[in-house]
Amino acid sequence: MRQLTYEQAGVVQWREVPDPVLSDPAAALVAPLAVARCDLDRPMAAMGLFPGPFGVGHEIVAEVVDVGPEVTRIHPGDRVLVPYQVSCGACVACADRRYGGCRTYRAQVGAAFGFGPAGGGHGGGLSDLLPVPAADHLLVPAPDGIAPEVLCTLVDNGVDGYRTVAAQLAAAPQAEVLVVGGAASSVGLYAVATAVALGARRVRYIDADAAQCEAAARLGADAQLHQGPWPRSFERAPVTVENTMDPDGLACTLRSTDDYGFCTSVAIHFADMTPLPLLHMYTKGITLHLSRADSRRFLPEVIDLVTSGRLDPAAVPTRVVSWDDAEDAWLQPAVKLVVTRSA
Repeated sequence: MRQLTYEQAGVVQWREVPDPVLSDPAAALVAPLAVARCDLDRPMAAMGLFPGPFGVGHEIVAEVVDVGPEVTRIHPGDRVLVPYQVSCGACVACADRRYGGCRTYRAQVGAAFGFGPAGGGHGGGLSDLLPVPAADHLLVPAPDGIAPEVLCTLVDNGVDGYRTVAAQLAAAPQAEVLVVGGAASSVGLYAVATAVALGARRVRYIDADAAQCEAAARLGADAQLHQGPWPRSFERAPVTVENTMDPDGLACTLRSTDDYGFCTSVAIHFADMTPLPLLHMYTKGITLHLSRADSRRFLPEVIDLVTSGRLDPAAVPTRVVSWDDAEDAWLQPAVKLVVTRSA
């Protein structure tokens, strides 16, 4: 079969690889229909963050081709969303709905599709066929009436934006939300769109990128262009999203979080020693949360927001290309890139 393969830093190309064999009785074999590029995918391939070669893509909508004898809920012909983290649904962590911490499937950066050996070697979405373990648990049925090109954007980045604000707005309806930075270009915009959809009283977006600010404004945010060094703080908000990938930006966002507020960092801080204003956080009662977005846990909730008409993920700037154009497009700039078989 054909697979879009990360070869080395700056090189992604189609490669012929062996067809997968459905040997796991609890697994399914799916044919990807549309695959979105996660905000991490482009730098991951451009800079060679993980060793290759491996198949790329982990935001996947697919059609089920075959299932193992133990699979009863999913059937050939079904259209499904494939949560990017691989989980079993049966271990202690999964029983507690901590699917991103599954005890059965472990890997260096967490078990996931599209990360190669660092993600457990589970294959990538830009391939003709993809085996999916624990299919009855993992695969999420695709709702009718919404194109695969839209649904695939929810699998990681859409969920990531949602989880930054959903629980906080449920606990404090109409709370103000502040999103700082655009390091993960689409995640910050999904956070804005979700906060607006969930009824935040006000959503502010601050970024050094004018185009990102314009996109956030179209989504309903009060957007502010900020360039130069990060200030000590901005006007505070009880719910904040840090998306700067800069220690000074992180400190600024934490100081911009109101007393007993909640800050979620969606940017990845690679340095082992990242300074935090801990005394400020202690005296103000600020909670900082960092994690990968738990795709299997939150994906059904995000789908419900979309099917109800409250959230339109297509409002985030999206470039759609054909399957054959994926090799050329994968490393090109785009807020959100979607590769589809139907284009």
